[in-house]
Amino acid sequence: MTEDEIAKKRFHAFLVIRLFGVALFILGTAIAFSDILRPGGWPLLGAVLAITGVVDAVYASRIVKRTSERK
Repeated sequence: MTEDEIAKKRFHAFLVIRLFGVALFILGTAIAFSDILRPGGWPLLGAVLAITGVVDAVYASRIVKRTSERK
């Protein structure tokens, strides 16, 4: 594998991780403010999912990068 292929695979992995975090944030917001799971929304569960999504989108790719550089 060339360095370009490795860099491309890493970029795609980071992109998927961040997109998952953003999707989790959007899902949490939808659960908190809409009637998806129960009438009137479920603010507590939605907030937990939204915060988890933000943390995942911001920090998970940094953690993966750090662990992949150690190898």
